[in-house]
Amino acid sequence: MFRNQYDTDVTTWSPQGRLFQVEYAMEAVKQGSAAIGLRSKTYIVLASVNKANSELSSHQKKIFKVDDHIGVAIAGLTADGRVLSRYLRSECINYSFTYESPLPVGRLVVQLADKAQVCTQRSWKRPYGVGLLVAGLDESGAHLYYNCPSGNYFEYQAFAIGSRSQAAKTYLERKFESFMDSSREDLIKHALFAIKETLQGEKLTSSICTVAVVGVEEPFHILDQKTIQELIESFEIREEEVADEGAAMQEQSPEPAPMDI
Repeated sequence: MFRNQYDTDVTTWSPQGRLFQVEYAMEAVKQGSAAIGLRSKTYIVLASVNKANSELSSHQKKIFKVDDHIGVAIAGLTADGRVLSRYLRSECINYSFTYESPLPVGRLVVQLADKAQVCTQRSWKRPYGVGLLVAGLDESGAHLYYNCPSGNYFEYQAFAIGSRSQAAKTYLERKFESFMDSSREDLIKHALFAIKETLQGEKLTSSICTVAVVGVEEPFHILDQKTIQELIESFEIREEEVADEGAAMQEQSPEPAPMDI
């Protein structure tokens, strides 16, 4: 990314047909802390990395509750994410008050995408520098959407955004075929393993990650740190047991017979 004569405002097209200000906003998403979402038929799990800038400060919140059936995880400018989550909350309240039923997830995502698109077409505005993973459950089932600063939106089985998210995407691509029939605990396990992939060898603890769940007869809520830490420890114990069994099998296997000359 570099400055040029076509990136002074968001409405100026380059000769290659690009809007650089929009691309810069998408780059801001890549620089943010990693956020991950995955879903089964009945549950959706969101997870995020939430490291503090200093030992003296608290971390920035990356997962927000929108309604009992919808929540979002963000990567990019946290201030923009906070404003958009407040907008989503307001839309859900207005719909519920008018129609006395929960707002369908797909309709909310379209409204959010329209709001982001307006900022790509007004010279006195700037695009939102945040990507949102919208997790929700409605009459048509479980949904996971990604909303981009460009105004585009996509539905996913599992997805990761933010810095070093490619490692998490690789993990999710290897495992996603089993997600639809996975239990709640298995989805949380996969989310934690995907978060671990983004840490580049750093030890995963409950203090640097947030996990939230929404599902059938389970309103959207963020898991407390104690529960997350117990899950992390149980997964680590299982990994060690599997590694020990593999080592024992290798020790028991007989050496191959030398070839006849």
